[in-house]
Amino acid sequence: MMSSRGRRFAAGLIIAAFFVGACVAFPRVLAFVELAARELRYFWWLILILALGVWLAFFVGRRER
Repeated sequence: MMSSRGRRFAAGLIIAAFFVGACVAFPRVLAFVELAARELRYFWWLILILALGVWLAFFVGRRER
């Protein structure tokens, strides 16, 4: 039986291996990730607005129980 810490570590390892495998198998994925990282410099405000919208949608207005 795995502890929750071990399960979390295994899940992170599997996700990282999936992304590395995708970048090796499909070089265009790596090019897309590089482009997205470069464009992040210009669109950080869009991600901030999206995160604020998600936060507002799920956490504002909830009653304490």
